Amino acid sequence: MRASPEPAGVNNVDQYLDANKKMWDAWADAHVESELYDVAGFKRGRCSLCGVDLNEVGDVRGKSLLHVQCHFGLDTLSWARLGAKVTGVDFSEKAIAAARALAEELSIPAEFVCSDVYSLPEVLKGQFDVVFTSAGVLCWLPDLAKWGQTVAHFVASGGFFYIREFHPVADMFDYENPAPTVRLPYFHMREPLREIDVGSYGGAAGTGGTKYEWFHSLSDVVNALIGAGLQIEFVHEFPYTTYQSHAWLTQGDDGLWRYDAVPNSIPLMFSIRATKT
Repeated sequence: MRASPEPAGVNNVDQYLDANKKMWDAWADAHVESELYDVAGFKRGRCSLCGVDLNEVGDVRGKSLLHVQCHFGLDTLSWARLGAKVTGVDFSEKAIAAARALAEELSIPAEFVCSDVYSLPEVLKGQFDVVFTSAGVLCWLPDLAKWGQTVAHFVASGGFFYIREFHPVADMFDYENPAPTVRLPYFHMREPLREIDVGSYGGAAGTGGTKYEWFHSLSDVVNALIGAGLQIEFVHEFPYTTYQSHAWLTQGDDGLWRYDAVPNSIPLMFSIRATKT
């Protein structure tokens, strides 16, 4: 599914982001039909949020919640089912259209806004009790300091920002090699790596293209939030993940994926909760 990544070689951030948006537009319709997202199960009442999200975000009843980089809104609508007053944001018009259609079909109250992360303060007003994002979102962002400022901008006083994300250490390893093999950098580089996909992580063949990804260390994420004025409440790391992101992971009885050859050896996800006082 993946070609070997290489340095992009052209310092044109707008070009990179436009290419990524084109690919996510192609993925949006395909993901609605994909087995990974199981929209049919969601329509029957399945919650798309993982246990970590539910435990660490907590009770959202009556709270306003902003979901940044929401794709086509399954997690956003899951929070709405749990009682939150939700707003979802994504830069793909096709994804936002799918989210709105799903909300209307299921009569779930939700607002969806089409915007990239960095332009969001220009198009969305107000602040929220909870600002939420997960997972596989940070690699699409070239400027993490500006991201931190954006999410902090929308956190109401006394509220918090929460992220659950794939761990940057895990992202170093080859996805398709049957054994862990370091292939990608850990530390941030100004230029992204360019990669050609023939499909998507959701199994949508024929929806690939050229994509550009940036790498951010865990310290980059923490410092972006601190630099934006948020107070870190916790940072957690997990030796499991929610889907088979690498060929060398095996699924347990709990539905989570781990590197069982050497248990607890590779962090696969992390979470951060940061408050505004």
